[in-house]
Amino acid sequence: MTTEGRWPDLALRMGSGAVMLALGLGAVALGGHVFHAFIAIVCGAMLWELVRMLAPADPGAALRLGVLAGAASLAAGYLPLIWTLPLLLAPVLVGLSHVTAHRGLFVAFGTAVLLAGWEMTTLRDDFGFVWMLWLALVVVATDVAGYFAGRLIGGPRFWPRISPKKTWAGTVGGWIAAALVGLGFAVHAGGGAVLVLVSVAMSFASQLGDIWESAIKRRVGVKDSSNLIPGHGGVLDRFDGMLGASIFLLVATLFFTLPQGFAP
Repeated sequence: MTTEGRWPDLALRMGSGAVMLALGLGAVALGGHVFHAFIAIVCGAMLWELVRMLAPADPGAALRLGVLAGAASLAAGYLPLIWTLPLLLAPVLVGLSHVTAHRGLFVAFGTAVLLAGWEMTTLRDDFGFVWMLWLALVVVATDVAGYFAGRLIGGPRFWPRISPKKTWAGTVGGWIAAALVGLGFAVHAGGGAVLVLVSVAMSFASQLGDIWESAIKRRVGVKDSSNLIPGHGGVLDRFDGMLGASIFLLVATLFFTLPQGFAP
């Protein structure tokens, strides 16, 4: 099989990926208001895509709820913690009047989107550039290693009914890449051996985020959440791994504390 046959979309994916990586790293490096705004835009776009998939007959509602989600995500980064959860739930509760089918999926996934955005904002604000970079690199390494390992090795599918392209080789390849990222940060930024284990678990959570989004797309019969990102589909298609990893980290930090020596 030729390279073009095996990876027909590689050049387009790499080009789009490079642009997204530059924008994301720039926002993470600048932090503060810029990063808050970046996360708000991402969350707003993801909720817009989610509503478009679940309620395609009402595109206006998707846009309004996307804007509301972005505004809620932005405001949550500045308000006291007591207001955070009600504020983040507001777009989901408002959306229930527009999403009449698959309401359970909408509530669960919409809430996850907004909580993941809040977790990323909090991680960058409270723990600094290094640990937000760690989260991003674990997800990116999982995705890239999984893509190449899956294409090169192939083999049995991980969950063919939901995600027919995902293989066990790609899944394990992602875990190995995440472990190496975790080891690098454990050596240079602290956290000890447990950081490697957390990185692998976070890698698996990112893969589950990808599978969850794939399940929604199969449920509603669409290939991509949108066509905003050439070669990748939509924002949900690209950030579903970050969503899963961020939700995992939100729970994990109740039991595991990141070192703060590298805060902003």
